[in-house]
Amino acid sequence: MTTPEPPATDSHQGAANAASLTAVPTEDAATEFRSVDDQLAMVLDAAVRPRPVRVAISESQGLLCAEEVVAEQALPGFDQAAVDGYAVRSVDVRDAAENNPVELPVVGEIGAGSRQPRRLQPGQAVRVAMAAPLPTLADAVVPTKYTNDHPARVSITRSVPSAAYLRRTGEDVQIGDVAVRKGDIIGAAQVGLLAAVGRSKVLVYPRPRVSVISVGDELVDVDRTPSVGQVYDVNSYALAAAARDAGAEVNRVGIASTHGQRLREVVEGRLLMSEVVIVAGGTGGSIGDDVRAALSDLGRIDMTRVAIHPGSMQGFGKLGPDSVPTFLIPGNPMSALVAFEVFIRPLIKVARGTRNPQRRVVSARLLSPISSTQGRKGYLRGQLLRDESNGEYLVQPLGTSGTHLLASLAEANCLITVGEMQTEITAGEQVKVAFLAQRG
Repeated sequence: MTTPEPPATDSHQGAANAASLTAVPTEDAATEFRSVDDQLAMVLDAAVRPRPVRVAISESQGLLCAEEVVAEQALPGFDQAAVDGYAVRSVDVRDAAENNPVELPVVGEIGAGSRQPRRLQPGQAVRVAMAAPLPTLADAVVPTKYTNDHPARVSITRSVPSAAYLRRTGEDVQIGDVAVRKGDIIGAAQVGLLAAVGRSKVLVYPRPRVSVISVGDELVDVDRTPSVGQVYDVNSYALAAAARDAGAEVNRVGIASTHGQRLREVVEGRLLMSEVVIVAGGTGGSIGDDVRAALSDLGRIDMTRVAIHPGSMQGFGKLGPDSVPTFLIPGNPMSALVAFEVFIRPLIKVARGTRNPQRRVVSARLLSPISSTQGRKGYLRGQLLRDESNGEYLVQPLGTSGTHLLASLAEANCLITVGEMQTEITAGEQVKVAFLAQRG
């Protein structure tokens, strides 16, 4: 069995059109939960796409093209040889064969990049290098391997049809053709095509800017030694890495004070230069109350319980004059990363212009039993394998004994999704799994 490569593209999972509170069976029947689909629909509806900017094509790789790039010149711009050989009129070599070679006088040579026009007369040949412009009247090239390669009088042992071994003007791109379309992700081929049609700059949508802030009186940065009762700030590092993996330009703010005025100033400053703001650790207890109070002047934060496990308590709002999507997510690193994967990563993808923001989901056979919380959609860590004998996907659950086991997430290459009404799934059953980012 092998660990599968993640698919190259995401697949679309439709979200509900309206965000509403829905009562679902839980251990506390009085608690109302919003469905994952409704929460995601509300989040994606708030996506802010960065304004297009014009950048050098060398800086455009991985970005979304924001214009229709129309070719103003043909590619190639002239008839040219596709191989090293001899430019000829095809009619002059139509009878050439191994036992009946045709000899033609060689009246010159044209190298790649030559600007000297040359005219070919009937019954003549001109030696040409690959990419060299063809002489006038030549309509084919005989590759060197079909000749004796004589510099003065070449013997040709094979006929070639008209247009053989050459590239015609505009064969790749005609003037007026769209070379790169609006909405295309610019990769190596697109960069090359932009250069080929003479574009040095292109209009693109820049990467969404994401700011990541951790809050919590117990947090210290990794360059300090924690005292009793203190822990390292994991979230700002892990979430910044996750946002960068999703294609964002990331500013890791680090630990922010929970003092109302200071926290407000930090968040307000990031709203001016971000398309997404993430505050980790601001959902529960007195710290959650302090965070919501500090941000209340910047806009409304919708706090709700989402029917998800782990990390049901979620906060989301559009803050500041530009209505920047802002998340308050749990401080537990595992819960924070699941919240990022389910809600924030798709938002970043939409802000980038990605048509299908969700990861690809496949079915896999469960190798060990799992349990989940009734009334909530579960996202459990797993290791996805593939049976080489039949191509079947298999999944081994990891760290199912607790939501705090960050080490097991580091080993996981997928998330197992469990429906709201499922509490126990036995080994051998089929489950849905979503690929995580490939490591290594």
